[in-house]
Amino acid sequence: MKTLLIIDAQNDFMPGGALPVPNGDAIVPVINAIQHKFDLVVASQDWHPSNHVSFASNHPNKAEFDEIEIFGKLQTLWPDHCVQNTQGAAFHKDLNTSRWEAIFRKGTDKTIDSYSAFYDNGQIKATGIKGYLKEKGTTQLYLCGLAADICVYYSIVDAVNAGFECTLIQDASKALDAKHFLNLATTLENKGVALITSDTL
Repeated sequence: MKTLLIIDAQNDFMPGGALPVPNGDAIVPVINAIQHKFDLVVASQDWHPSNHVSFASNHPNKAEFDEIEIFGKLQTLWPDHCVQNTQGAAFHKDLNTSRWEAIFRKGTDKTIDSYSAFYDNGQIKATGIKGYLKEKGTTQLYLCGLAADICVYYSIVDAVNAGFECTLIQDASKALDAKHFLNLATTLENKGVALITSDTL
């Protein structure tokens, strides 16, 4: 089964949001145009409590984009974003969600961040998406969304490790740091991930 996984296409990651990805809204029409090409469409949604450990505002004397250590891993401190039940956490208003069969929320544990749609950053808590996709019969997993160099990247790595054949749809994804993503793209290709554009679907 050919499945599309849309990562975090939420208002706070769009221009004007709390943590905007440059030209992030450009992916919306692309995602809308390709959904009919898939047997199954699912999405992930960043869904943080307001006291989340990744928010710089919750750390006195720390600034946004500083780094601290959590569970032995470096954690970037972000602006408050995708707080549960806020407009910033909602999906972009122009995104067609009618074909989505499931939404997997992540980052709900205040003590640890969760870039991947599969697990938190410590690989402690699973979202359940792995089992869901396997039960649905997913073999080919196509990923897109925001941000390509963070949540999309880590989701692909976990998906590959889970045994899925993965493809990144590049024009349906945007990176927070485009230069950094160029290096990550090479890493993904070395893992056997195909990098395509939507016109080849």
